[in-house]
Amino acid sequence: MALEQLCAVLKVLLITVLVVEGIAVAQKTQDGQNIGIKHIPATQCGIWVRTSNGGHFASPNYPDSYPPNKECIYILEAAPRQRIELTFDERYYIEPSFECRFDHLEIRDGPFGFSPLIDRYCGMKSPALIRSTGRFMWIKFSSDEELEGLGFRAKYSFIPDPDFTYLGGILNPIPDCQFELSGADGIVRSSQVEQEEKTKPGQAVDCIWTIKATPKAKIYLRFLDYQMEHSNECKRNFVAVYDGSSAIENLKAKFCSTVANDVMLKTGVGVIRMWADEGSRLSRFRMLFTSFVEPPCTSSTFFCHSNMCINNSLVCNGVQNCAYPWDENHCKEKKKAGLFEQITKTHGTIIGITSGIVLVLLIISILVQVKQPRKKVMACKTAFNKTGFQEVFDPPHYELFSLREKEISADLADLSEELDNYQKLRRSSTASRCIHDHHCGSQASSVKQSRTNLSSMELPFRNDFAQPQPMKTFNSTFKKSSYTFKQAHECPEQALEDRVMEEIPCEIYVRGRDDSAQASISIDF
Repeated sequence: MALEQLCAVLKVLLITVLVVEGIAVAQKTQDGQNIGIKHIPATQCGIWVRTSNGGHFASPNYPDSYPPNKECIYILEAAPRQRIELTFDERYYIEPSFECRFDHLEIRDGPFGFSPLIDRYCGMKSPALIRSTGRFMWIKFSSDEELEGLGFRAKYSFIPDPDFTYLGGILNPIPDCQFELSGADGIVRSSQVEQEEKTKPGQAVDCIWTIKATPKAKIYLRFLDYQMEHSNECKRNFVAVYDGSSAIENLKAKFCSTVANDVMLKTGVGVIRMWADEGSRLSRFRMLFTSFVEPPCTSSTFFCHSNMCINNSLVCNGVQNCAYPWDENHCKEKKKAGLFEQITKTHGTIIGITSGIVLVLLIISILVQVKQPRKKVMACKTAFNKTGFQEVFDPPHYELFSLREKEISADLADLSEELDNYQKLRRSSTASRCIHDHHCGSQASSVKQSRTNLSSMELPFRNDFAQPQPMKTFNSTFKKSSYTFKQAHECPEQALEDRVMEEIPCEIYVRGRDDSAQASISIDF
């Protein structure tokens, strides 16, 4: 009976131990998954001695037990064209666990937390000799809240780089693709890599930008331009954002698709990494960083309505620094005033002189336009000169055959005398009888018909001064001596018809010079 009771007690104790151990393991596992959240920010803690040829460092409190919840980072840097060798003392103990998920020592081949992983170490056996492939080595020590150990002590030294070669006695430069930015805001751009020749054409791009905010501020990141040559192929090209340091657990976001969202960092240090292999050199990005503090905002800051307070110098600067464009919404008045002030200072004199000249020319033009119509009106009020008016509208070739005033008066007098003689002749011819009555009668009727046609004929130039009809050359002196009264007695009607036909061109001249003479001719006919 006693043996059975003892076995039962042992079983209960064993079950209790297993349950407690299981709870502890589960708690550690959960804490290990959130290692970057519960632990304090990584620092260069412990003993660290540096020399020109190397140095040594150790875990906190070494050779005593290291403290819980501790995280330390050591970045070793050799001179150009050198590598790093790392060795550990035999007195070494870090809490053992599966895959070193709890307390551990992590070593990477490079200067960043995303550099190639060499290995993770824990347990009681110290690591063997570790050698870097370049001039940097990144080391991190982490401890959880339970089961601390002795820790470690490591020594490092610098050795020549066997891969380094000489070309013509000149050392090959080693590209160091790192950039640093700080301040209230700034631009992170991938084009800086080619401009500063950080990498050679045809080589892969692996560059890092370290951003430092203003004191007590955090960082807001917004992509202005983003394009990956091979979208959704993160092994070939990507842009990664780290919050606080380049440690892998501080990875905030990683973009390799077609879209990159804004990122809010909780610390004042941000790390941007761009990776693009040899076939992805066309990948690019451009990012705006803004330092901000959380509300309440002070008098020197601007409230962005998105839990952000930015510096007043960033308001209305043409760049959206807030998550929403509150800082650029009411800037039209300010921008116009600034532009006016700039124009006044730099080009005010030129603009004033030009405006004055234009104003004077405008006034002169108005005066000329107003004065010119008044001259025309005053000219119209003067006495109308019919002779001058007719001379203006006569065709130029008429003026070659125009007569002087005295000659025209003489012609008119002769014409009037001839018409009187014609009237007397017609009366006397009516009283007499022709021997061949039937012949003269037919002639008389023909002459009468001709008179009728002449009197009813409408001359084309009577009312059309704009388009005068051309006329044949006329010499009044020749015309008045071209017939005699004797010829008129022989055949008065025929002579009259010839006279009328010859005097028609003269009527054109008479109309232009004296309307009264023309009227008398029309009445006689």
